[in-house]
Amino acid sequence: MTDWTLPLYAEDIRRILPHRYPFLLVDRVTELIPGERVAGYKLVTANEMHFVGHFPDYQVMPGVLIMEAIAQLGGIGVLVVPAFRDKLPMFTGLDDVRFRGQVRPGDRLDMEVVIERLRGTMGKGRGTARVDGKVVAEGTILFALVDSHPA
Repeated sequence: MTDWTLPLYAEDIRRILPHRYPFLLVDRVTELIPGERVAGYKLVTANEMHFVGHFPDYQVMPGVLIMEAIAQLGGIGVLVVPAFRDKLPMFTGLDDVRFRGQVRPGDRLDMEVVIERLRGTMGKGRGTARVDGKVVAEGTILFALVDSHPA
């Protein structure tokens, strides 16, 4: 499928990304320019597994999961490009990551990724996450696109 109608819902996202519950961290895609820019969000709920052990008396979404959610959103923006449809985006690095606020159950984590470079099987994107309009995390994601079915 190469023609996507926005917004993309969970069933659409599952056709693009290989991630599944409990590790699928994007609930909706609201804007999409394949290979260039993607925006969407995750609805953070108290019944997510990481909250059981990550400060159970003061639940805060782990920063690494916020960056993973941003990376998954960026992955959607890349994997809808027909040339990359059968690839898996894999982290190769994170640069200049900053956490500027907390993400708590009940928050809507609005995210945006701008793909800054996409050459061959390597790429780089700049991601930002916000809650109620306030930046809570941002950073650069470096990734490689690998074969999803290695020989």
